[in-house]
Amino acid sequence: MTQDMNPAAATRKSQLWSGQFGFIIAAIGSAVGLGNIWRFPGVAYSNGGGAFMIPYLFALITAGIPILFLDYVIGHRYQGSAPLAFRRIKSWLEPLGWFQVMICFFIALYYAVILAWAASFFVFSFSTAWGADPTDFFYNSFLQMPETPTVSIQPVPGVMIPLIIIWVVSIAVLALGVTKGVEKANIIFLPLLVVAFLILVVRAIFLPGALDGLNALFTPDFDALLKPEVWISAYSQIFFSLSIAFGIMITYASYRKRKANQTAPGLVVAFANSSFELLAGIGVFSVLGFMAAGQPFAEFSANSKITGPGLSFITFPKVISEMPGGWFFGALFFGSLLMAGFTSMISITQVVSSAFQDKFKMKPAKASITTGSVIAVISIVLFGTTTGMYVLDIVDNWANNIGIVLSAILMILGCFWVLRKQGEFAYHLSSLSTFKVGRIWSLLLTWLAPLLLGYMLVQVSVGILTNGYDGYPDWMVNVFGWGQTLVCVVGALVFTKLKWPFKPDDFQPWPVYVKEELR
Repeated sequence: MTQDMNPAAATRKSQLWSGQFGFIIAAIGSAVGLGNIWRFPGVAYSNGGGAFMIPYLFALITAGIPILFLDYVIGHRYQGSAPLAFRRIKSWLEPLGWFQVMICFFIALYYAVILAWAASFFVFSFSTAWGADPTDFFYNSFLQMPETPTVSIQPVPGVMIPLIIIWVVSIAVLALGVTKGVEKANIIFLPLLVVAFLILVVRAIFLPGALDGLNALFTPDFDALLKPEVWISAYSQIFFSLSIAFGIMITYASYRKRKANQTAPGLVVAFANSSFELLAGIGVFSVLGFMAAGQPFAEFSANSKITGPGLSFITFPKVISEMPGGWFFGALFFGSLLMAGFTSMISITQVVSSAFQDKFKMKPAKASITTGSVIAVISIVLFGTTTGMYVLDIVDNWANNIGIVLSAILMILGCFWVLRKQGEFAYHLSSLSTFKVGRIWSLLLTWLAPLLLGYMLVQVSVGILTNGYDGYPDWMVNVFGWGQTLVCVVGALVFTKLKWPFKPDDFQPWPVYVKEELR
């Protein structure tokens, strides 16, 4: 079977990005997500403040960008979803592709419910519906959470209804295809996100006390640079915020034209993502400085939620209630959260849809509706309930800190340590791009990245096995944590065993690889 007769190749030819701009916008939309707004500022503050930018930039250059390039070359050179691309590299690598698909499956389950929360709070912000006690409102009135971690199927209508709407819109966008759906959604939402967030940041820095918050964020603690955990936190933040090593960028790169520049857009995506994180840090800590109201910031931060859902749905509502014109600020914040999360969510779900299009010879619309509906039903049943927050916390931790890290390690070991693809991949990237890669890129991925990622994986795993996770019962950790990892592995093996509707190995990568010494 020639490439032109290949159903997967035919699908991609009909769904290519409209051009380099469309791809860059979509890739930035995927990278810029919830973690940029609610994770980076708190991580930076807790790990040396301004000094954190040193390990952060070092991690970006030595791991983030190199792994991003690795995703690009795999997707573009082998023109397939994660399972198909890895299969074409070597048949025994196909389970790794399905492992990445399974990770995206689990992330999509809970990512949608956070968007549902953001959509609800966008509406709540116009009337400050959370009242005088946002903590009680969020946990008790809105989520209706029981006091102790458990699992229940009792639905919460206030969560379930917007969650259904989020899934309907997401599936509709995916069903329209890459160009008409995913690309256009990003072209609409990403500029709106930037404009809305810029307005929010400008408003925030003029709040009383904003300077105190910015001083707390950017005052460097250089002693922190001597702590290994600070450097690990930097690598962790870069790794998770760039949407790398779990199929997204492989899938997106597979829809690029044959002679598309690879590395220059990657640099744009990487630095755009980091710039938005820095912008988020300025906005968030300006608001936190206002909230501190003259008390020492360290004391305020010790008693307040400054990262994660607590920052977005408890601390920010408090600010909105206290500041002049708070409803407008709230609408901007939750609207930004919703737009940033939505563009990331469709990229996550596209990984699953694309894999099914390739493996089962499905049309894009059919694959999107089929896979999206299955994920949506599980998401609604599991996370639209009174205990959804507890399950979300565990699933999120394992997907990011165990699943994605393990995926990256296996990807590097398989492609570089076993198959020795460094030269081939570097040549592919350099032959198409204005920014050339060579031995430094290969060395960073072959040695530094797997060592650091391996250390992260061991540290996290040993810590959980020794101390448990965040006070949750062992049975919950085993079912939704380690059980999730087991399902990913089993699912990967099962899907690999299913037959392809064509010969996936009968494929000529483009451009044809020509052996030459790296310069």
